[in-house]
Amino acid sequence: METGERARLIIILVLQLILRVRRNRQQRCRRVLCRRPLFPRTRCHLNLRKIALEGANVIYKRDVGKVLMKLRKPRITATIWSSGKIICTGATSEEEAKFGARRLARSLQKLGFQVIFTDFKVVNVLAVCNMPFEIRLPEFTKNNRPHASYEPELHPAVCYRIKSLRATLQIFSTGSITVTGPNVKAVATAVEQVYPFVFESRKEIL
Repeated sequence: METGERARLIIILVLQLILRVRRNRQQRCRRVLCRRPLFPRTRCHLNLRKIALEGANVIYKRDVGKVLMKLRKPRITATIWSSGKIICTGATSEEEAKFGARRLARSLQKLGFQVIFTDFKVVNVLAVCNMPFEIRLPEFTKNNRPHASYEPELHPAVCYRIKSLRATLQIFSTGSITVTGPNVKAVATAVEQVYPFVFESRKEIL
């Protein structure tokens, strides 16, 4: 290999290493969890006592008039009311949520109910991300009123609301942020908007 080509190769490798180090130093958040509650309807009356006696993996909460049913694949938990309304939580994608709701409808059909799967819609998305730094919550709250509210006697997190996105963020001093919003795009946008503010209030590592 000629000296010029060798020198150019070394420069390229050094540049790649610098870019990699810069990427690692960038303060990014990492999404670790995303859950989607959804509302399917069965369009028939459901006998909760029968579901509790004959169904699998169910918990009958008679005092509040509902049944909890859990599925393993996908991992979702369904709250069932006698009116036929069902809320499913725990899915990590819309496809997984819809598949789990259909499995739930099939389970109810096997119990003898004339279930029709209708009105399926995702109503809420919950995501959790971790910032690679800790956050000074009193300073963050002071700099971002009235959007931010902090009551440490009641809750250890700052509540930050973005009305335009209909998103709510729970920001903890450890750098963990829980975001709820109507869809994935709103949740991602909310994290992008709040990031510069939490970065300003980060705890410096000595």
